[in-house]
Amino acid sequence: MKTNLLKITMVGLMAAGIITSCTKKLDLTPTNGITANQVFSTTQGYLEAAAKVYGSFALTGNQGPAGSGDIQGIDEGTSDFFRLYWNAQELSTDEAVVAWGDPGVQDFHLMNWTSNNPMLQGLYYRSFYQITLCNNFINQASDANLAARGITGNDASNIRNFRTEARFLRAYQYSVLMDLFGNPPFATENDPIGSFLPKQIQRADLFNYVESELKACDSLLPATNNYGRVNKATAEALLARIYLNAQVYTGTARYTDAITYATKVINAGYSLVSDYRWLMRADNNLNTSEFIFTINYDGLKTQNYGGSTFLCHGSVGGSMNAGDYGLDAGWAGMRTTKAFVNLFPDPSGNTDQRAEFYTNGQNLDINSLTTFTDGYAIQKFINKTRPTIPNVLTSGNNGSNPTFADVDIPLFRLPEMYLIYAEAVLRGGTGGSVSQALTYINQLRTRAYGGSTAGNIGAPDLTLDFILAERGRELYWEGFRRTDLIRYGYFTTSNYLWPWKGGVPTGTSVGSFRNLYPLPSSDVSSNTNLVQNPGY
Repeated sequence: MKTNLLKITMVGLMAAGIITSCTKKLDLTPTNGITANQVFSTTQGYLEAAAKVYGSFALTGNQGPAGSGDIQGIDEGTSDFFRLYWNAQELSTDEAVVAWGDPGVQDFHLMNWTSNNPMLQGLYYRSFYQITLCNNFINQASDANLAARGITGNDASNIRNFRTEARFLRAYQYSVLMDLFGNPPFATENDPIGSFLPKQIQRADLFNYVESELKACDSLLPATNNYGRVNKATAEALLARIYLNAQVYTGTARYTDAITYATKVINAGYSLVSDYRWLMRADNNLNTSEFIFTINYDGLKTQNYGGSTFLCHGSVGGSMNAGDYGLDAGWAGMRTTKAFVNLFPDPSGNTDQRAEFYTNGQNLDINSLTTFTDGYAIQKFINKTRPTIPNVLTSGNNGSNPTFADVDIPLFRLPEMYLIYAEAVLRGGTGGSVSQALTYINQLRTRAYGGSTAGNIGAPDLTLDFILAERGRELYWEGFRRTDLIRYGYFTTSNYLWPWKGGVPTGTSVGSFRNLYPLPSSDVSSNTNLVQNPGY
């Protein structure tokens, strides 16, 4: 349903079984007697291996340390990449709390995580697992290997295209590690496969590597590609994102570059879908005008308890009827804080339609983090198609499976580029204008207000704090908030407090070292090349 590549993903996961895990030494261990020469002996074998590279974003399984299945507190569903990433990016902020007591999960909002936190270990190893898949594919798809295997012509060209896509996916995962962990170990396709202790790379150096890879991909990727595959705009969108945060990563601002690359994406032909409430639905694969790159989930073909299945089920509980959301059960997990609710003019959604809160039986104030009815619930991720009754979020047809959601997760969509452009202009970047930034922001707000200009702002209202609030209103629960708060100097400081920040009901500041997560103690102890981040 989502893409042709998805149809062969399951085949690819079996056929490319040579790649089982990324251990603490970034090993690649053959299983079942299958060798690389067998897997990559044909064009079909390469296609199936490429499907595994993409499929690793949406599928879980018995992947060893990289899949997090052997870390205490991490089960198969929790090992999904986006679920782990969401925990780190959202639960640590004003946008989300969770009721569950899984090992390590409450540490995020309380801001007391350690280097033994199983969720952080899971995310770290998951990212390296996916990097290892990319490294192996890039290595096997070298021109020398293609020639040695007699793969030429269009087949070789198609494989080279997948090789470039794998380079982007590797750069994306390294950008995640750069953002969250700062100074991770580093390996490429040129490093030996087998028992290998990778050296540590410093954050600024990793930034330079990611930037160079993305620029190389930008020159090689096609302008358009199948839904769920990367294209030229995807590389440019990630460049815009890392340039916006470059001062955090390297100490040097790159706001002009952020404007340049956000503009490239904006001018690539994307446009907003007409209704914000269509974005995170079971048929959101229709949102191709706005979505730049997605993790594709399908209730029949990509069944796991992470990704959008986690977001749909986890946000339903209390008096909410799971069937209204296309689900067979609610998990009574995630809600939001009063500080985030207060970013909206009202929680009803009658003014700003992005306020997709469920308030019936829910308390605005959070007295207990582990009580689902404390904190408003979020109705943004719904396993139903676009509403069939105006202004009724829970109308629409059910997804294909009430247990596993059909909702795709957009890693990049057009509004982020509008917001990057506006913020970079306000921070002094050149090549843009306040008037154009205002136009972009008001396009978002016109959509949010149901096509009305009642929510539009004027130039005096366009401030950096307004942009931060607007990023919250537009992008909440999509994996941005921690990074945004760090860029603004609000994440660990007393400049902005939210309920239970730092484990205090009214919120408190915490040590600035928590702007970085720790490298897992298990990796530091087993790899003598690694030095732990300060404070841990």
